[in-house]
Amino acid sequence: MPTINPISPETRAIIRAQMSRRGFIAGAGGLGAAGLLAACGTKSTSSDTAAAVKDLSDTEKVARWANWTLYLDYDSDAKNYPTLDAFQKSSGIEVTYAEDVDDNNTFYGKVAGQLKLGKDIGYDIVTLTDWMAGRWIRLGYTQAFDAANIPNKANILPVLQDVAFDPGRTNSLTWQTGFAGFGWNKELLPKGVHSVDDLFAPANKGRIEVLSEMRDTMGIIMQYQGVDCSAAFTEDQFMNAVDFLEAKISDGFIRQVKGNSYKEDLISGDAIAVIGWSGDLFQLATENKGKFDFAVPDSGGTLWSDNMMIPSTSPHKKNAEAVINNYYDPAVAAQVAAYVNYICPVEGAQAEMEKIDPTLAASPYIFPDAAALSKVKVFAALSPADETKYQTAFQKATGN
Repeated sequence: MPTINPISPETRAIIRAQMSRRGFIAGAGGLGAAGLLAACGTKSTSSDTAAAVKDLSDTEKVARWANWTLYLDYDSDAKNYPTLDAFQKSSGIEVTYAEDVDDNNTFYGKVAGQLKLGKDIGYDIVTLTDWMAGRWIRLGYTQAFDAANIPNKANILPVLQDVAFDPGRTNSLTWQTGFAGFGWNKELLPKGVHSVDDLFAPANKGRIEVLSEMRDTMGIIMQYQGVDCSAAFTEDQFMNAVDFLEAKISDGFIRQVKGNSYKEDLISGDAIAVIGWSGDLFQLATENKGKFDFAVPDSGGTLWSDNMMIPSTSPHKKNAEAVINNYYDPAVAAQVAAYVNYICPVEGAQAEMEKIDPTLAASPYIFPDAAALSKVKVFAALSPADETKYQTAFQKATGN
């Protein structure tokens, strides 16, 4: 493993424990407490849907992929995705790529009903955060991979090979991993944002945005308050962080609580600093002449992963597996990483990145070492009851 070694046992535990990219367990959109508990429950009656779905891959050479924004290499001049175009030409599979995921909860809310009924949701690959991926797998909403169709699965970084929500990676593969921390406009905040106090400086009032993904926003606030969000914490400790967030919203410091779309407000100038995601900020900096920057908070940031899965209702399973296999080729993974600037989950990609951009190959945000990983925490796994209680409190504080 040429990139992340040496990793301490503590750091390995952090990554293996991953239960968060972008957030917190919750029901779809406006699910109430009862709906949330049901969503967190046992495998649904559609658990054998995948077995009943006929794979049309041999006759329908298509695959439909739902992903987050700014999450695949894009050529703004040619207006295409170079690695995806190359795959389509070599495979003959036409891939419909849609930036349809802005928030785990809202996306789940759009498709949960169809999944439960065993109806095609219009996607053959979905890319969701660990905790949400765990829900889909638990409810029987994913199809197990045919290992023979994804030989490049062997390239997954050892620290990501076996996760609690999908032992042995039978139903998911990591797309990207990254940090949540502070992003800011360097022209307006030349001294940067390195602490929660910097973020909520009086001059920033009304121009701050934080993530709607609870685990990232609350994880950062809790660490600022001296609480280890990766370990068992008390209800009082969590609610103290909620009170802090609610006060910043009611006092007018926080402009909005948003998903992936916070980036547009940074570009427009409506927001000057955010709790945001590392790769987003690096991409915005690249596309805006270095105008934006990112930092892990002095008191600690959070670590998350997103995962590719094949829905139980997908009629193009083999085509989807071909797409997934393509992106676990180290050379292809390096091209993606050079654009998205998140932590690359593919072993061998750092050596390939050396050929593309030696500076990026040395980046601790793409190929982190133990020192970089020691500054972030993975939000602790919660019981269904605590998930409901804490999410309800978070939604009340944010007005959702």
